[in-house]
Amino acid sequence: MSLYGALLTGVSGLSAQSQALATTSSNIANVDTVGYKSSDTAFATVLASTMPGGSSAAGVTAKAVQNVTQSGILQSASSPTDLAISGSGFFVTAQSLSNTSNLFYTQAGDFSPDSNGNLVNSEGYYLLGYPVTTNGNVTTTGNTLSPVNVSALGGRAEPTTSVALQANLQSTSTVDSSYVAGDMANGTVAPDFTRTVNVYDSQGGSQPLTFSFIETGANTWAYEVGYAGNSSNITGGNPISSGTLTFNTDGTLANVNGASPASGNLSFTIPWSASSGLASQAVTVNMGTVGSSNGVTQFDSASTLTAATPNGASVGTLTGVSVDTNGNVTAQYSNGLSSVIFQVPVATFANADGLSAVSGTAYQSSNASGAALLNTAGTGAAGTIKSSELEDSTVDINKEFSSLITTQNAYSAAARIITTADQMLQTLSQIPTQ
Repeated sequence: MSLYGALLTGVSGLSAQSQALATTSSNIANVDTVGYKSSDTAFATVLASTMPGGSSAAGVTAKAVQNVTQSGILQSASSPTDLAISGSGFFVTAQSLSNTSNLFYTQAGDFSPDSNGNLVNSEGYYLLGYPVTTNGNVTTTGNTLSPVNVSALGGRAEPTTSVALQANLQSTSTVDSSYVAGDMANGTVAPDFTRTVNVYDSQGGSQPLTFSFIETGANTWAYEVGYAGNSSNITGGNPISSGTLTFNTDGTLANVNGASPASGNLSFTIPWSASSGLASQAVTVNMGTVGSSNGVTQFDSASTLTAATPNGASVGTLTGVSVDTNGNVTAQYSNGLSSVIFQVPVATFANADGLSAVSGTAYQSSNASGAALLNTAGTGAAGTIKSSELEDSTVDINKEFSSLITTQNAYSAAARIITTADQMLQTLSQIPTQ
């Protein structure tokens, strides 16, 4: 090895150790960065003999090696929109709301709503997801990804589709064998028992339905369902439904409307008029289980309504959101209703360590990583999503401090090679030529 070769080797050592210091410094600086993946320094020998006229001197090169697939510890967080992935995968994000086709991938899940309700992390990356329609359908195609917004939602109402009744009709009521359907609604006969139950319409309004009953024979009762609100709200007039109930000799329910097989349910449609602005509304009333006393009964005690339980809800305002392990973002309302509004996918890669790092603890796909595969969280190779948790940096501070010491000593040694070779060259230059 020539003295000049030794100088070049020393210089390569300084360059390589400088690169190692830069990698270690980056790791230490990001010890508290959410979702940060530490890098290692890989050293490789470079032989001068591989070049024309070279010697057997061995230089060195160094480069940072990403540990993208390494997982950090998940720590509890205070917000339900703080998200972490338990297992493999990345959140799909965009830097601009106007360009959601340029995708970035990150595990920095410290998302919070911006002024418009879009979820964005501390590095300015907007979380993308699949919108969910009101009927719960998710279109999982790449071009439907859009920013996850958790506040641009109005109130939500749910119309009544079923009512459960618990009541008793007094068995010793006077029988009216001349009753004809509609007599109670038009006032021809007075019902033996009547009660009004409020249900919810398609706009969340409360609407009164009156249930009237009259005994028409042994163990036989006629019923009418009428609308007790503004008559212009419905078409066709009252009653909107009528029929018969029969009971067993022990007072339990036998059948409704002579159904075969016997049933405890009756169904009708509230015929809302066009002027009401309401959607046609089908309602099923559960009178109880046939042969049981858990609904409407006929005992020799005063007629009474014990309970009327309609489903549906009045208009509720948005109170919060939650995210489940499959990435379903659910809006929660003040009336107790909830609905899934987005599904957050998890991106996986054939070689995640081949991703191209960009500023903000994020990555873009490359030829080395392969194209992103978008999966439902918890399926295939994709990990599950953890709400109110964040992934810590994978930096081991003890290891990095040890690397600092090693790097410093190696750098000093490489510098010593240069100073030694320089002294030897000076000695050589001082040899007399005569």
